[in-house]
Amino acid sequence: MAQPIRKPTRLEPWQDPAAVPYVRIERVTKRFGDFVAVDDVTLNIHRGEFFALLGGSGSGKTTLLRMLAGFEQPSEGRIFIDGVDMSGIPPYERPVNMMFQSYALFPHMSVEQNVAFGLKQDGLPKAEIRARVTEMLEMVQLGAFAKRRPHQLSGGQRQRVALARSLVKRPKLLLLDEPLGALDKRLRERTQFELVNIQESTGITFVVVTHDQEEAMTMASRIAVMNQGTIAQVGTPTEIYEYPNSAFVAQFIGSVNMFEGIVAEDEPDHVLIRSEQAGCDLYINHGAAVPLGSAVRVAVRPEKVALSKEPPQDATGRNLTRGVVREIAYLGDVSIYLVELATGTVVRATIPNVTRRTDLPITWDDEVYVTWRPFAGVVLTQ
Repeated sequence: MAQPIRKPTRLEPWQDPAAVPYVRIERVTKRFGDFVAVDDVTLNIHRGEFFALLGGSGSGKTTLLRMLAGFEQPSEGRIFIDGVDMSGIPPYERPVNMMFQSYALFPHMSVEQNVAFGLKQDGLPKAEIRARVTEMLEMVQLGAFAKRRPHQLSGGQRQRVALARSLVKRPKLLLLDEPLGALDKRLRERTQFELVNIQESTGITFVVVTHDQEEAMTMASRIAVMNQGTIAQVGTPTEIYEYPNSAFVAQFIGSVNMFEGIVAEDEPDHVLIRSEQAGCDLYINHGAAVPLGSAVRVAVRPEKVALSKEPPQDATGRNLTRGVVREIAYLGDVSIYLVELATGTVVRATIPNVTRRTDLPITWDDEVYVTWRPFAGVVLTQ
């Protein structure tokens, strides 16, 4: 019997060992006096990626972006863009454009004049400038606003003018420094998808700096989480969220419950952790390659936690503990429950509101069972 022909699995560029990175950051360090802003960072970014540098204030993400742009020079290490060493190359000679958080639009110029400014500085023919500006304004859906001044536009429209001005020169690499920070929540969410669509349609490599985890998760193909000048983890949004490599990453990306414990069993198909803090044994359905007796932490995301007034029918005592509901936050699509265990640990559970109810099935001060499936936990040694 003939076997079906299976389509080969498509490798992403960062999964392909033969792929050549478009941006190579090799052991880059940046010092300001005695302060180390970026500490021995090595990072590869591939052509056509939407890459996010994510971190809190002082993590080094903006300094790293400014070194890519050429506004700062590394104290040590080298940066390559499209195979060319950027050492000593000034910003205006790099195949890079940068969109600043403030947008930096010229208030006395119209929208089309703002977008055309860089092309005029480069001495392009008027007909080509006109064609490229028109094309770019249509792409960002601002063709009807070409004659307006920046003060006549909304915050979201000014953001798109700044983006058009950055893209019209067709850079190989576009750097965005907190590009949506000045927008309100609803407009920011809509603009995230607009940016992704524009990036995909142009094929330009985007590198965005943000402190907003949701923003990075929504837009980026991959994320580098930065902490105190170093790279804590690099991965896709799914990898970063579902498989954090440290307690820092687990806690920085979204909400998480963290339980301390001691490894009692570690086999290829499971690991068992004794946890006084959780008030039960923690069972994960894969091995962790951790020595017996090691102190570890187990991370469990709130949406993977289930609550019930009666013990689950398949309860084994593992991943099963009890507590009292202390707080409930109704957010419309979900409700957040804070459950205090007998050990004093507070567990956070995010429960979808799949029905429209005025009376909650579980309410304040109820005693509840708290449980999660074996696949939900992640063992962390850092």
